[in-house]
Amino acid sequence: MPTVDLSLGTVSYEDTGSGPVVLLLHGLVQSATVWRKVAADLAADHRVVIPTLPYGSHTIPLRPDAELTPHSTALLIGEFADALDLPRDTVFVENDAGRLQQLAAERPDRVGRMVIAGCEAFDNYPPKAGGTLMAAAAKIPGGIRALALALTPRPMRRVPGTGFAVMTVKGVPHELTDGWLEPLRTDSRVRADLVRYLRATRRTEMLEAAGRLADFHGPALVVWGRQDKMMPPQHGRRLAELIPGAELLELDDCGTLIPIDRPRALAEAVRRFAAERPL
Repeated sequence: MPTVDLSLGTVSYEDTGSGPVVLLLHGLVQSATVWRKVAADLAADHRVVIPTLPYGSHTIPLRPDAELTPHSTALLIGEFADALDLPRDTVFVENDAGRLQQLAAERPDRVGRMVIAGCEAFDNYPPKAGGTLMAAAAKIPGGIRALALALTPRPMRRVPGTGFAVMTVKGVPHELTDGWLEPLRTDSRVRADLVRYLRATRRTEMLEAAGRLADFHGPALVVWGRQDKMMPPQHGRRLAELIPGAELLELDDCGTLIPIDRPRALAEAVRRFAAERPL
């Protein structure tokens, strides 16, 4: 995959298709592969760019002195878009994490258009189940490695209430979670990146971002799964009410990981949004 050198370190990314640009952003302990079905669909008539962000499944560790926090990662996404010279009408799409909301609050001119799809928001931060488990593990020396090793046996990822199990209706394919966990199991530098990120989390930062989203006047679409057990569906409705002119789409048979549960529906929603909501 191509890479780009940014202020915190090197970020790898996928870049496929041609046409209007869609930038896809994933959540913690995931990589660009979570978007594989959505990307394959959209690449038929869009340029699709997907960075693998430093969330624990990245294979290129950041600089050891990098100030890695949720806030700095939000700004890193904007820096990434700048470095690739992505146009101002790029559609930013984020699932699971909440960094796009923070970026839109600080740099609305860079975001332009955004799709918030089943994300951290308001006071659900870190999100219950998987999010709070990782936050607790990060406070214990060796905790993140122990968690990654505990999830290495495939049956453990299906245990009700655990991170991967609670995030989908259909279940995350094991070949994806195998790849997501590998860097955490084998590379202490990647684990150190994730620990720094988690330890820098502030419980109020999503509420602070939400407080500024009323000033975002670009086109916005909020997509949420009606069966989401990690990100409350009412948060999707609140975001759609908060952001001026935002649309709301709720999907059945769908949890947090919309790219896994309803990839075709999400791709079609993004395609329609991109066509109907120009800057």
